[in-house]
Amino acid sequence: MANFSKSNVPQFSVDVYQNEYLPDGGREVNAIVTVTATGGGTVGTAVGASYAPGQGPSAGVAIMVDCSGSMDYPPTKMRNARDATAAAIDTLRDGTHFAVIGGTHVAKEVFPGGGRLAVADRTTRDQAKQALRKLSAGGGTAIGTWLRLADRLLSSADVGIRHGILLTDGRNEHEAPEDLKAALDSCAGRFTCDARGVGTDWEVKEVTGIASALLGTADIVADPTGLAADFTQMMETAMGKEVADVALRLWTPVGTTIKFVKQVAPTVEELTGRRTEAGPRAGDYPTGSWGDESRDYHVCVEVPTAGLGQEMLAARVSLIVPQPDGSVQNLGAQGLIRAVWTDDMVASTSINPQVAHYTGQAELAQAIQQGLDLRKAGDMDGATAKLGRAVQLASASGNADTAKLLAKVVDVVDAATGTVRLKAKVAEADEMTLETRSTKTVRVKK
Repeated sequence: MANFSKSNVPQFSVDVYQNEYLPDGGREVNAIVTVTATGGGTVGTAVGASYAPGQGPSAGVAIMVDCSGSMDYPPTKMRNARDATAAAIDTLRDGTHFAVIGGTHVAKEVFPGGGRLAVADRTTRDQAKQALRKLSAGGGTAIGTWLRLADRLLSSADVGIRHGILLTDGRNEHEAPEDLKAALDSCAGRFTCDARGVGTDWEVKEVTGIASALLGTADIVADPTGLAADFTQMMETAMGKEVADVALRLWTPVGTTIKFVKQVAPTVEELTGRRTEAGPRAGDYPTGSWGDESRDYHVCVEVPTAGLGQEMLAARVSLIVPQPDGSVQNLGAQGLIRAVWTDDMVASTSINPQVAHYTGQAELAQAIQQGLDLRKAGDMDGATAKLGRAVQLASASGNADTAKLLAKVVDVVDAATGTVRLKAKVAEADEMTLETRSTKTVRVKK
């Protein structure tokens, strides 16, 4: 956490899309809240560019590279991981604090060592790349130990933004699931983390669970030769972040309750259970770090009933950044969610296009995950029904990327009705790609 001056924080705006009209006795209010940050100015910054003091955000990055024995099968995998890490190091902005961690059943400091972070410049980038040559494969996998070391190293520097990049090629077999969960609970809110699975021998739910808990992205790199491009893109995005620890603050009047809050674009991410209380009738929902970008959130509020013609404020949305002294910095953007009771049936029964779209996108993600789980369990009829519904939803919403991934797992007979047949043979990489990317959404067509 850090105190940000106006000069280095993007300008945030909040837009609310909803149908505020409720029928007589209606209590549920749904709204899509679009949060946009503009003017941060670092997205697309040239690789290796430096900032004059005070112009760029202070950042710390820990790169966690799987060095377990399986990274030697085939041997090119380890070499690609070294090359990808070197590419990421080349992308670091001058002045960024960074470290490289080698992960097996224990976590080791590869660079710079001594329980600290290095500061990126031409010399330290070259030294880090020299140190990468010593990386070799051998040992097991205990990802919780990697994350805890990353947390210790990142907390050793006084930086505003802390970020991790984690690469694994296998399952987390050398620690109990509760140990990984405890590590994630410990690290949540302290740094964000992007997670990547390379090859096809890792567990999708582990990798996506890490990214979800630490408010980062998850993806598959089925072919290790694609790692360098992926790592470069991840690091460029990390270098574009201007402000950390942004929270969506929801205030509600007496008698009103928040039923759920979820991010719905660019991916579906459940936030309801992450609420922290923020005074009377207010709660904060974490959103992580921001650069120049826009995200959508679905907020569902239950209000007390009121008479026809009456209206009320159902919730007030604002954006805050917690400060080290316990205070908060308000980012100045606000949106209002309203409720109006009417006997106009047309007004009260029409569904806002944004709400309808994202309700479908959330159902699409769930249908894919359920369908793949049923397929693995041998319930082919259930899998066909769920994946057919997913095809129908992807087609209706224009989610072409997800539709293409689905077509590698099912033969589509009629997309509009969701009529499909399961393919007899599916490449493991295709199934894992669909599962890993199932939560990616498309925005409403304007």
